[in-house]
Amino acid sequence: MSGLPAALSAGTYGRMRSALTAPLTLPHRLWRLLPAGGRRRLFAETTALLAPRPDRAMPASGADLPTGLIVAGELSRSSGLGEGARLMLKALEHLGIGAWPLDITGPMWPGAASDLPPLASATPPEGAGLVLTVNPPMLPWVLLHQNRHLIRRRRVIGYWSWELESVPPTWQVGPRFVHEAWVPSHFTARAIEPLLPGRVRVVPHPLAIAPPAPAARDRQAFGLPAETVIVLVSFSISSSYVRKNPLAAVAAFQAAFGNRPDRFLLMKVGNPSSAPEDFQELAAALAGLPNARLFTETLSTADNHALIAAADIVLSLHRSEGFGLVPAEAMLLGKPVVATGWSGNLDFMDEESAALVGYHLIPASDPRGVFEAPGAVWAEPDIGEAARHLTRLADDPAARAGLGARARATALARLGTAPLESALAGIGLEARR
Repeated sequence: MSGLPAALSAGTYGRMRSALTAPLTLPHRLWRLLPAGGRRRLFAETTALLAPRPDRAMPASGADLPTGLIVAGELSRSSGLGEGARLMLKALEHLGIGAWPLDITGPMWPGAASDLPPLASATPPEGAGLVLTVNPPMLPWVLLHQNRHLIRRRRVIGYWSWELESVPPTWQVGPRFVHEAWVPSHFTARAIEPLLPGRVRVVPHPLAIAPPAPAARDRQAFGLPAETVIVLVSFSISSSYVRKNPLAAVAAFQAAFGNRPDRFLLMKVGNPSSAPEDFQELAAALAGLPNARLFTETLSTADNHALIAAADIVLSLHRSEGFGLVPAEAMLLGKPVVATGWSGNLDFMDEESAALVGYHLIPASDPRGVFEAPGAVWAEPDIGEAARHLTRLADDPAARAGLGARARATALARLGTAPLESALAGIGLEARR
């Protein structure tokens, strides 16, 4: 592994190596003998049999119910679902709606620490609604770790995000535990609608209520070159390596710029230890590039936004997105985005506000078996077209500025609170701004 980039510390590599080589217990070894798909179905169905269910009759909407929502999510973890829950809490506060956070990071990720107090320290009134920002396969498991009265006499809403046009069998347990579902994009809504016909609302993340506010860290503070055009790729490897498709981004950058010293690829990877083998493959792909850097530092939200602000172009050659938080944040920061022109990101970007990359659809195939569903497909972006977009934008500062300005205006217009306010009104809660 001597070819690993300098950004990969010995400690990080050691932890990943330990994760790969740690001995398994006998029950774990027996469990691993089952096919991955079978394990997931067995887990979902078994926990669904044991978990408490909400009242069959949905509580009536109206002024007689307390004003507010409990928002449950991975509030102590850097993840798409965690950020979705945090954004929901921020938006409810902005709208004057009572909100109570419930951190479920522990059940989702055993051993993870939480900085938040338990819900009991700020008990919401009886009848306040409950938004569960956790996808159906893990939903029963999370409910098993809560007070069994949590979902009684409440309207229970699942805030679900999915990145394919259909859902796998493990999602069939979801409708047993919610009265309706909210989703971040129309793309996801089309996949969820068969599970809950007529009970799915599109509620995009309301990022525009508080656009990204970068910390006071510039390129020098991040150790980045000053006089170069920086292309940023930022993703969490725990959100599926093959779906995020970083090797396509590396290929497009190389096709556009080769080893030019005035062009720089910054690959920001979150949660690298969650998929050590995938991370090693990415590190190897970048190891021989003198104008690329692999960045794994865990950053605060403000520092993450500062890293985006330090870039000239944000690149996302994903195969599918339920929403696309990083491209949305980049657009709000006025950055030009080059992105695959397919899936959930099209709710807030078009050909006028982003450099959309053509694609062809291929069968969705995830080696880890998470992002798979019967007959599902996803996009294979056109590397050559992506390279041409990168070359054009890198060579033309005016084009970058113009596209960034249109991106910001479009994101501000499409990522406000109107869809959330409509969903809240649908359950009898009115904004009190």
